[in-house]
Amino acid sequence: MSEKKEDLKNNLSPEEYYVTQNHGTEPAFSGKYDGVKTPGTYHCIVCGVELFSSDAKYDSGSGWPSFWEPSADDNVETEEDNSAGMIRTEVHCNKCQAHLGHVFPDGPQPTGLRYCINSVSLDLKPSDEE
Repeated sequence: MSEKKEDLKNNLSPEEYYVTQNHGTEPAFSGKYDGVKTPGTYHCIVCGVELFSSDAKYDSGSGWPSFWEPSADDNVETEEDNSAGMIRTEVHCNKCQAHLGHVFPDGPQPTGLRYCINSVSLDLKPSDEE
């Protein structure tokens, strides 16, 4: 195992590691940020880069935190994901490549997108602490 992967295994919980490094998914409605409405910004659990703002968070009813846009387009990147017997668009951190979740074209306006993100890949920094 590379030194970087070993460091990540030591610094992340087993679930955080599984989701961010092995493209896993936490069970629906199990994540700590699914129903959270706290104002602030959501950062990558691995590298700390800002990914999403609470201003773009909404309740999609999917069981995962959902956002209609990232904080900055260049902080996330997407690629086709053909796993699980379907074609989806994977979302990952542009800085460290951590798997975050998937994006779907069934979200609200103004973007029409639903970034469906695993809670364990995120770290919420409330507005009053930034």
